[in-house]
Amino acid sequence: MQTVTPELRRGMAGGPLVLGLLGLAAGLAAFAVWFQWNQTRSCLEFFGPAVATQIQEAARVELWGRLRGRPDGRGLEASQRVDLTSARGLVHLRRGLVEDANYAWTQPSGSRDPDRWDVALAFFARGSVSPAAILAFDLDETDPAVTVVGQPGRVKLGRLAGGLRRWLAAVGGEPPGGPDHR
Repeated sequence: MQTVTPELRRGMAGGPLVLGLLGLAAGLAAFAVWFQWNQTRSCLEFFGPAVATQIQEAARVELWGRLRGRPDGRGLEASQRVDLTSARGLVHLRRGLVEDANYAWTQPSGSRDPDRWDVALAFFARGSVSPAAILAFDLDETDPAVTVVGQPGRVKLGRLAGGLRRWLAAVGGEPPGGPDHR
C-alpha cells in the first residue's frame, strides 16, 4: 500500500478545484451559445442561414438606390450604387440586421411592388460580380419594413428604422432615391 505524503496530499487538493473550474467554463460557454442563438433565431428563420451569413461576412456591401424590378421579374436593378464596404458603422449595422430585438415581428399590412422599395443593401461574396443577398428597405415613416429580394415576406423595422435612416444619411447624404423616390 502506498503512503500518502503531505506533498502528495497538497498536489491532489487542486484536482477538484480544476474540475470545478472546467465545469463552470463549460456551463458558461453553453449559456453563451444559447443566449446568442436566442437573440437571433427569428432573424435566422426570416432571412435563412445563407442570407444571415452574407449579411455578416460579405466581402463587399453596396447601397442601391433608384430601384426597379428586373424585366424578368427576378430581383432588383438599381441605377444608383454606392460601395459601403469601408463605411464607418457598417460592422454595427451588420450586427444589428441579424438581432431579433431590432425588428417588430408582426407582418406589415399589404405588399410592395419592387419598384416601390426605397433602398437596398447588396451583399457580395469575395470575387463575385452578382450579389449573394439583397435586402430591400421601405423607409416609410409609418410602416418601415425589410424584405429579402427573391424570398417571400417582409418584416417591420422596429428600433432599427431610425438608426438605419440616420446611418444612411451619414454615409451617403440622402439615401439614394431620397424621399421623392416614391
